[in-house]
Amino acid sequence: MSNQACPLCKNIIEPIPYFENKIRPFFQCLNCDLVFVPERCHLSKYEEKRIYDLHENIASDSGYQKFISRLTTPLIKEIKQNSCGLDFGSGNSSAIPLLLKEKTNNISLYDKFYARNEDLLHKQYDFITCTEVFEHLKEPDKVIQQLLNCLNPGGIFAIMTKRVIDQQAFSNWHYKNDLTHIIFFSENTFNWIAKKFSLELEIIDKDIVFLYKTPV
Repeated sequence: MSNQACPLCKNIIEPIPYFENKIRPFFQCLNCDLVFVPERCHLSKYEEKRIYDLHENIASDSGYQKFISRLTTPLIKEIKQNSCGLDFGSGNSSAIPLLLKEKTNNISLYDKFYARNEDLLHKQYDFITCTEVFEHLKEPDKVIQQLLNCLNPGGIFAIMTKRVIDQQAFSNWHYKNDLTHIIFFSENTFNWIAKKFSLELEIIDKDIVFLYKTPV
């Protein structure tokens, strides 16, 4: 494991073993607190998409909408009428536009497998949502910087991803068993991100955080 940099902060100090099962090991960065799976255990793009194709998230499904509303309900209180938004990692059926339609109809969808339009990553937005996306990122530092470049000053980066608590909880955590989940954030990790990128962090719920870009 030596000489592999942390995928988030690029710390080159050898990470510490955090947990291991019969399928793959997990390590923790001593600098930013990120827990991650080593690159050698990552799935190929083909294998990754095959698993995503099995997902049955349908935008019109009331149960799915209820799940996503845990992010959109607090977001609605923060964004202005007719704000411009991007749902990054939208999958093949996003509920975000439906849940925000009373506030705005100006939402673009981007997904590397199902809605790939690179032009969208060169525009500016008042808010960006990432629901159940961060845990899949192979290069989170680059993605965060890219999305922040697209976010207007004073904009909101709304993220849904389950957070690491401690090693005992992690050992029994179903979230780690999804082979497409390769990085795991703790509250400490999000504090590190906020400091690194000069953002204001708000913990909304056990799996939801808002990062605010500093106004000009």
